[in-house]
Formats: sequence, C-alpha cells, structure tokens
Amino acid sequence: MAALDHFFVSPVRTLGATVGTLLRGPGTDFVVELGKFSRFAYWTVRGIPFVRDWSRGDRLRSQLYFVGTTSVPVLVITGAFIGMILAIEGYLQFAAIGQEGRLGGVINISLTKQIGPVLAAVMLAGRVGCSLTAELGTMRVTEQIDAMRAMAADPIRVLVIPRVVACVLMIPILTVVSNLCGVLGGWAIVTKYFHADASTYWRYTAEFVAWTDLVNGLSKSFAFGLMIGLISCYKGFNCRAGAEGVGRATTDSFVTSFIAIIISNLFLAKILNDFDLMYHGGLLRKVFG
Repeated sequence: MAALDHFFVSPVRTLGATVGTLLRGPGTDFVVELGKFSRFAYWTVRGIPFVRDWSRGDRLRSQLYFVGTTSVPVLVITGAFIGMILAIEGYLQFAAIGQEGRLGGVINISLTKQIGPVLAAVMLAGRVGCSLTAELGTMRVTEQIDAMRAMAADPIRVLVIPRVVACVLMIPILTVVSNLCGVLGGWAIVTKYFHADASTYWRYTAEFVAWTDLVNGLSKSFAFGLMIGLISCYKGFNCRAGAEGVGRATTDSFVTSFIAIIISNLFLAKILNDFDLMYHGGLLRKVFG
C-alpha cells in the first residue's frame, strides 16, 4: 500500500512543485512587492494626521532642510542649462521659418508643463531619494529600526513620515526654482546670444503659458514628491542585510522612482490636459467660476 501511495503521490508532488516554481516568476514577485509597497504606503499615509508624533523636535525641520535647501544649487544649475539648451536647439529651427519670436513661449510652456517637473523629479530621485534609502537601509542593517520597535516607537511615524512630507512639500518649490532658472536661461540665450527682441520673448511667453499650465506642473510635482518619498523609504526599510543589500536598495530606489515618474507622467499629462480642455471649454469654469 505504501508503495502504491509513493507511486501515485510522488509524481503529483513533483508536478505541484514544478508548477509552483513556474508560478513564482518575475510576475508573481512583482505582485507581491506591489502588495508590500501598498501596505507600507497605507500605513504611512494613515499616520500623517498624527502630526505631533512625526513633527516633534527636529524631525521634520531637518528633512525640510536636507531635501529643500541643500538641493537648490543642483536644481538651479540643471534648470538654467536646460533652458539654454532648449534655446540653442530651438532658435535655428524657428529662425528657418521666420518664427524665432515665438521661441520664448515654446521654451517656457515646455519647461512649466513637462520638462521642468520631470527633470527636477529625476534629479531629486537621484540626489535625495538615494540618500534616504541609504540612510534608512543602514538603520535597518544595524537593527536600529528593530530597536525602535522594541521600545514601542513607531518607525513609520518617526522615520518615514517626516521624510515623505518633506519630499511632498519641497519638491514642488524646487521645481518652481528650476523652472524659473530655465526661463531665465532661455531668455539669456535668445536675447543676449542671438540678439532677439526681449519684449517679443516675454510677450509670447505670456501668450503661450496660462495659469493652468503652472497648476499642471505643480500638480505633477506634488505627485512626484510623494512617489519619491514613499519609494525611497520603502526600499530602505526593506533592504537586505549587509553593505551589498544597502547598495542594491539604493540602486533599486532610483530605478524604481525613475520608472514611476516616467509612467505616471503619461497618465497625469492625459488627466490634466483633459481638465484643461474642460476648463477652456467652459465646463469647469461654470462650476468653479
């Protein structure tokens, strides 16, 4: 009887193990990882109303300084040179059709709606996000996070929420700074290098760029800031042991943030453009005045 059981059961077990191995592929790993991240994001967002816990002492202030103030030089240089590059590349094309005066509007609407928010988010994902991941990953490896739990302290509220809130608050401000530097960089090239008329540059900027374009860019920046903060902290919280684990978590943090920014930018652009069309079509204007 035992021989018959072995004869029939063993192949079934082997088949089940094989199927299980095949199902535990990249797709399954992605779903499991997405579920863990969703739970992490849920507890983070749920803890935000408890302001007294995560804003006590220097927790939030130090993160605002790190994410915001220390990132200004990087965003100033990046924004200014992107604006100048757009001006240099675009001027000859527009001059060939006699429309160089409109270049200011094209440069500045590109910066405010698309290039500015995305580029600022990518730069900050590399500078700020990787640093947050490495910091929390080191705390994870050295068991500081486990020690906080042993002392009945919630590491989500103490470590994660201040960093996420700092990203959400400061990244839109840094995007505005980067956009402003890009606008001035484009103006400098068009008017000082190509000797175009400055008044025409600003006139077409005012004609092309509406307040809804500025709102669209800032809306994207808030979303990007939330994604960078959550992804960076999640990767740091769940990194593997050892220096290699921290290094891999840091790399994964930037790559994941970059992909999330690019993909979400597509959907945000579609949604915000639809709202823009609804507003200019009169529907939202009737609702909101």
